[in-house]
Amino acid sequence: MHIAILYNRDHELLEDDPGREAREDVMRVASSLAEALSHGDTHAEPLAVEGSRLDFVDVLARMQPGLVINLCESVAADARGEIIIPCLLDMLGLPYTGSPALSLALALHKDKAKELLKARGVSTPGFARVDRLEDVALVDLPFPLIVKPAREDASVGITHDSVVHDRTALGHTVEAVLRTFQQPALVEQFIPGREIYVPLLGNNPRRALPLTEIRFGKLFEDRPNIVTYAGKWETDSPEYQNTPSGPCQLEDPALEARLVKAAMDAFAALECQDYGRVDLRVTPDGVPYVIDINPNCDLHPEAGFAKAARAAGIDYSALARRLVEIALERTHGHPTARRKGPGAPRLPDPSNRNVLAGRGGVRNRARRSRASAE
Repeated sequence: MHIAILYNRDHELLEDDPGREAREDVMRVASSLAEALSHGDTHAEPLAVEGSRLDFVDVLARMQPGLVINLCESVAADARGEIIIPCLLDMLGLPYTGSPALSLALALHKDKAKELLKARGVSTPGFARVDRLEDVALVDLPFPLIVKPAREDASVGITHDSVVHDRTALGHTVEAVLRTFQQPALVEQFIPGREIYVPLLGNNPRRALPLTEIRFGKLFEDRPNIVTYAGKWETDSPEYQNTPSGPCQLEDPALEARLVKAAMDAFAALECQDYGRVDLRVTPDGVPYVIDINPNCDLHPEAGFAKAARAAGIDYSALARRLVEIALERTHGHPTARRKGPGAPRLPDPSNRNVLAGRGGVRNRARRSRASAE
């Protein structure tokens, strides 16, 4: 079986990229998965999406892999381009791992995701979206608040100044987000308490892997307990060294059940698929709040998802194979690649298969239609 591992190679595109480390990490994930999967009859080949070019589309159309592992988290160093990739894969008619474009778009538009969670009865902190600095005066939420870019993930834009306690600080922090990221700011109620992650794997049935928790060290004794961008990606920083993750120890089974249910409900609300992680804050009295949904979470062998899988008895090679099986089960109804060659039963092609391969013809037909209408 031929597997293409699609990843973004755009970390050097911008001179001043506030998410450079997160974008660079995906290259290491692609290499790790290729090594884990390339055994026997399976060949896994990394394929880069470079800058804003879409050359990979023609490469995939010629390659016709049995499966695409979609690791792309941005296009041209812009996280908002993430949703382009599954759209193109759908148009090519190629099966792929992970969530579809709609789910990725909802997760990346954090205010829309939270509106949907509220409509579904999933607990999430109160929030407001701020598009202009003058709109700060309209924010009607109790302090403390946390300010984030509304269209980023991987803790991009989160610093120790992101939690604010008065309107002056709110204005300064919102202004920094608007200026740096050229996108709306999400202003959200800050929930004091524990930060717990629920990794999810599979579709029918879907299971929760062992929960993980951030351990906030001494550095955070006099500051809000949050995972900053430095804490997630800059290994030499004090924030990174004081925010290790580890197994979540919950003495109350009912609390764990509430956490898993909230994560499952949030994942289902966005129609996510295959795998992902839901981040929650838990108040001291045991009330969980969904603060983020990550349907394209980090799959590096030393990242939290793989560690949770190992805690469940699934080593990295087994996890890689399971991700392939889950995607193929969802696409073809069985975990192995469809047999090819003479006499093999053929599945009907999707109605939109290879639309991109004939895109010149589509344009020509459109011109003829306009001409005939005139």
